[in-house]
Amino acid sequence: MADEQQYDYDVLVIGAGPGGYVAAIRAAQLGLKTACAESRETLGGTCLNVGCIPSKAMLHASEYFEGVAGGAFAKLGIKATGVELDLDAMHGQRRDAVKQLTGGIEYLFKKNKVEWLKGRASFTGKDTVEVAGRTVRAKNIVIATGSSVTPLPGVTVDQKVVVDSTGALELAKVPQHLVVIGGGVIGLELGSVWRRLGAKVTVVEFLDQILPGFDGDVRKEANKIFKKQGIEFKLSTKVTGVAVNGDTATLTVEPAAGGEAQSIEADAVLVAIGRKPNTDGLNLEAAGVALNGRGQVEIDHDFRTNVPGVWAIGDVAPGLMLAHKAEDEGIAVAENIAGQHGIVNHDVIPSVVYTMPEFAGVGLTEEAAKARGDVKIGKFPMMANSRAKTNHEPDGFVKIIADAKTDRVVGVWAIASVAGTMIAQAAQAMEFGATSEDIAYTCHAHPTHSEAIKEAAMAVTGKPIHI
Repeated sequence: MADEQQYDYDVLVIGAGPGGYVAAIRAAQLGLKTACAESRETLGGTCLNVGCIPSKAMLHASEYFEGVAGGAFAKLGIKATGVELDLDAMHGQRRDAVKQLTGGIEYLFKKNKVEWLKGRASFTGKDTVEVAGRTVRAKNIVIATGSSVTPLPGVTVDQKVVVDSTGALELAKVPQHLVVIGGGVIGLELGSVWRRLGAKVTVVEFLDQILPGFDGDVRKEANKIFKKQGIEFKLSTKVTGVAVNGDTATLTVEPAAGGEAQSIEADAVLVAIGRKPNTDGLNLEAAGVALNGRGQVEIDHDFRTNVPGVWAIGDVAPGLMLAHKAEDEGIAVAENIAGQHGIVNHDVIPSVVYTMPEFAGVGLTEEAAKARGDVKIGKFPMMANSRAKTNHEPDGFVKIIADAKTDRVVGVWAIASVAGTMIAQAAQAMEFGATSEDIAYTCHAHPTHSEAIKEAAMAVTGKPIHI
């Protein structure tokens, strides 16, 4: 056992985002001596510091502001006069939420005896890394370094006029005209925050429709809903340049298929064209870890890389770049390292856009499901749902896609004010192999938005009650 003594840790996790910190805590819970390397001043990765969490704080606050300033509250009999935006206070509550949650993870590390190695880790061999000048040897190393903003060639992000998702959370004043490059989740969420607070917002998307990866019906409806809210779209359009002059930017755009160029003036530009895996500086060559063609760390079903004892999870590995996918993989990889059977069902990972209404989906789109075989589809509009009606939230629908032969549910898509919460039921049903009939015969509380899921399930066999 002489070799055993030479390991500093049973498990070293590189990165303390949702994947990494969860993997570290789970490994420690399973009795393994665990450390986690993280170079940020705070734990929680992109998601907690500059991503999912702070953006929700701004989405929530801006919804309230719009409710008062936009007249929706007045319609409910709540009259407010002299409404003002205190943007500093709004930023303050966002920072406070982040501070509490990052501090919470630090507490959990201490509670579970996970050692935080402060600094960037880079491999010096198959089982050794260097962190802040210290060489550490671990029996198992988990790469959980996440992803970062994909740059747009020829466009410099200065975080003043041209911002990425991090800078878009920190704008010191409401822009007059915000141009969002990219019609995906991040661009639409942050665009809707500033639109509610008074900015004119234009979204430029290279593809012919927003929300790539979502169901076709949902994408079409999303376009209509956001247009109604005042967001302007330039679809099938590519940005060829962004020139900054003082406090303003001039974007040059042209049709994606080629054609005449146009220019757009803006005082803020958000680059949100996607994210790329973080492998720079890891020195993976020293360990011999292989990447795939997309620059991701290649793994097998159990999250093993091609090098024994080296594992990878989350955004740096293949699959959806979502915090909850990384968390589930973090638990699974720790269990696999401990000799248990950790698995993640990658067919049942929900996706949510936290705008108002929310857009959510789990499983296959209608297009993907039809490519695999015959399907039955049930749809139910939110305007026929009593809770949505009383809340004055008529937009959206629930759509359930079931296999025509077995009635097994293969995809669920929802647009509703609380679609992100509703989709959990659909994911759980699918995890249990539910048929549309199983959902239709499950009693749902009345009046709730979730009844729309039951009615959509009834509609799969053509018999919803309320339409």
